[in-house]
Amino acid sequence: MGDSLDLFAAFTEEAPENGSEGQHPQAPRVQELHRQLHHHAHCYYVLDAPEIPDAEYDRLFRELQALEAAHPELLSSDSPTQRVGGAPLDAFASVRHRVPMLSIRTETDTESSGAQAFDARVRRELGLAADAPAVEYVAELKFDGLAMSLRYEQGVLVQAATRGDGETGEDVTANIRTVGQIPLRLPEGVPPVLEVRGEVYMRRDDFERLNERQRDRIAAGEKNEKTFVNPRNAAAGAVRQLDSRIAAQRPLSFFAYGVGEVLWDGQASQPPWASHMELLQTLKKWSFPVAEHASIAVGATELIAFHERVAVLRDNLPFDIDGVVYKVNRLALQQQLGFVTREPRWAVAHKFPAQEMLTTVLGIDVQVGRTGKLTPVAKLAPVFVGGVTVTNATLHNEDEARRKDVRVGDTVIVRRAGDVIPEVVGVLAEKRPDGAQPFTMPHVCPVCGSVALREDGEADYRCTGGLFCAAQRKQAVLHFAQRRAMDIEGLGDKLVDQLIELYFCKFSCPLDTHRKYGRLTGYGGFLASVSDKKIITKLRLNKNKRKEKFKPQLIPMGLANLYQLEAMHLLELDRMADKSAQNLLDALEKSKTTTLPRFLFGLGIRHVGEATAKDLARHFGKLDAIIQASEEQLLQVNDVGPVVAHSIRTFFDQAHNVEVVEQLRACGVHWPEGEPVQPTAMPLAGQTFVLTGTLPTLSREQAKALLEAAGAKVAGSVSKKTSYVVAGAEAGSKLDKAQELGIPILDETGLQALLAALQTP
Repeated sequence: MGDSLDLFAAFTEEAPENGSEGQHPQAPRVQELHRQLHHHAHCYYVLDAPEIPDAEYDRLFRELQALEAAHPELLSSDSPTQRVGGAPLDAFASVRHRVPMLSIRTETDTESSGAQAFDARVRRELGLAADAPAVEYVAELKFDGLAMSLRYEQGVLVQAATRGDGETGEDVTANIRTVGQIPLRLPEGVPPVLEVRGEVYMRRDDFERLNERQRDRIAAGEKNEKTFVNPRNAAAGAVRQLDSRIAAQRPLSFFAYGVGEVLWDGQASQPPWASHMELLQTLKKWSFPVAEHASIAVGATELIAFHERVAVLRDNLPFDIDGVVYKVNRLALQQQLGFVTREPRWAVAHKFPAQEMLTTVLGIDVQVGRTGKLTPVAKLAPVFVGGVTVTNATLHNEDEARRKDVRVGDTVIVRRAGDVIPEVVGVLAEKRPDGAQPFTMPHVCPVCGSVALREDGEADYRCTGGLFCAAQRKQAVLHFAQRRAMDIEGLGDKLVDQLIELYFCKFSCPLDTHRKYGRLTGYGGFLASVSDKKIITKLRLNKNKRKEKFKPQLIPMGLANLYQLEAMHLLELDRMADKSAQNLLDALEKSKTTTLPRFLFGLGIRHVGEATAKDLARHFGKLDAIIQASEEQLLQVNDVGPVVAHSIRTFFDQAHNVEVVEQLRACGVHWPEGEPVQPTAMPLAGQTFVLTGTLPTLSREQAKALLEAAGAKVAGSVSKKTSYVVAGAEAGSKLDKAQELGIPILDETGLQALLAALQTP
């Protein structure tokens, strides 16, 4: 690959001369504010290297607004204040392009042969012999946005127009003025007339924030609000807003990649650049953003390498692309090649596999994740998208499924980007068949039949089966075995996978019976009782009969089965040596002696972490008292609110969860129990703290322990319910969020002073 040229030298605009005769006394200050604000906007939006804090920029901006309000005669179209939008238009005016905005031929062959075919055509049109030097190209990204032409006269943006049909577009100047990356005034040295061509687009992170804001507005009952299908649609919708004040609220960006009409001294003449790469360099120096990935590529081999490299980068880019563009670099060769059917022979767009396609919804299933989350999944007519054949696409949750209003029989837009799970991003409502019914999330788990609940403020339904649900089996075992719970050393991820695959479904039978008959049952569960000798005997008695005759009743319970493991079972696993097997058995035996808080935490009850488990054990003393406690009684526990109380009560209301607890006790799992211990005074009870950054002397765990000892809850994220944020060095977004919400902030000294004051009589 040829070396990329330096496109990225910033410009510094010279300050205009002040003090001309007859000039308004405030004009010099207004001009200086123009200069500073244009410069700092360029640093912020284009170079991503701000030189001043946002507050200082805002101060300068407000000063300019005040001057223009007091002296309207000083307001000009290139003022930075004109980015905020103005009065709505009745309609867009038509704009005839002085130089047509022609389209580039698309190479739909997404393989390397597409680049080879383009290079071969160029060489043939130039009449190059087989042994002639390779042609030099510029390889660029093909942005998935909206083509735009920006016209500058005497260095000031006077018009922005869409491509339209290539000959005539729409005047969208008011909306384009709101785009921070597009300069309103250019530096000295630009031609008197300059049309810059480029792409208006929306970054993925800006798109997500926009949709989140839209969802909040919809939830608040605001009418005529909607979410957007993809960044391109959102960008196009913003550009075509008749009310530029709305466009100003949409986060648009811009990349420049070419020019239209350019007049030097009032007439067209030879430009001062001899190649396309030099043009890009010049645009960058004139303050336009140019994508950093533009690169020199010599010959077909380097075009192919660029296409492959960008295909790997594609999903990690902050914006959408749908291919790359190859352009012959030398302008003289471009002129020699010319055009065919209004397309340049010297350029081509080399596509990637489409990331969005249309297909039909055949059905909607609900899948259960390993944490119990229920996810609606659209079953699709097979469609090739993003390089693979897709038959399933996530609908995320009930709210998203209803918001998109996906129904069986619908024609939908499916998107797949790289390794991202395919998703339905939109519905073509006009193609909906008659009688199609809205989707409704089931209120029972489709795997185990347990109640599925959606808590207040949550987007997802979750299965309450927990220990009982086959879909959650692995997660339940790993959580139960972790160091902070039952501390079963050696029971890791891969081993649990093997145990589940080989034994956890059937190993309650003796191993020889499992081998001969267990796999014939076709069940994915466990024997209802780990010591059900009658069922095992039935299996043996019916070993010569048809398999339908002796199907045992199997349900998925796995935690008690851990304590039924024997060396013979473990030695059947891949790479499990005698010593490793014995170490695991020893760890299982050791784990039987535990504490009530560890056991409670290990059960994986939703919202019951280590601190809550300790509070429950301290308050009730005995497990049976917790199992039998009402929600009202649970609410008396320190830091247990309605959500946590309801979750605990729901867990123990599931008979199969209590059965698992009893099986574990029957296997010998035990802990010391006693009378409830009344908690000491907790001065910070009911208050929530968030820790962020690095404290000078206290570790995160030490600070957490001090706060919990005083009754506080230590949370991982900042919300309106946060009482204090304790911030150390290199505090990040949590500190920003706290400042935004007006939450009190303490450093380590302030934290220690607060704790000391609480202990003062």
